[in-house]
Amino acid sequence: MKKLFAIAVVTVIASAAFAQTYTAPAAPRKVTGPQKPPPPLPPRAAGGVIPRALRGGNPLQMLNPGAPARYGTAQQSVTVKPEVPGKWNGIKLFEIYF
Repeated sequence: MKKLFAIAVVTVIASAAFAQTYTAPAAPRKVTGPQKPPPPLPPRAAGGVIPRALRGGNPLQMLNPGAPARYGTAQQSVTVKPEVPGKWNGIKLFEIYF
């Protein structure tokens, strides 16, 4: 019993010796006026073959190699294999930008 009491007394003394308190210094807070919200991001149109065909007017011009530049190029509509340059991997039907 004396041993248990001695351990309890040593524990209480040790916990009191290691106890620390911290109070942060009170600094005055700077009050600023209302902040402006960040400007909104510009909307980006969805890419891919189908949205471009619907926006372009004449979707058959996308197949024409002699079409005007406003119809775009094949590079915008296909995915390529990184290990084989020039080899296409698939067609981007819908492309969503994040």
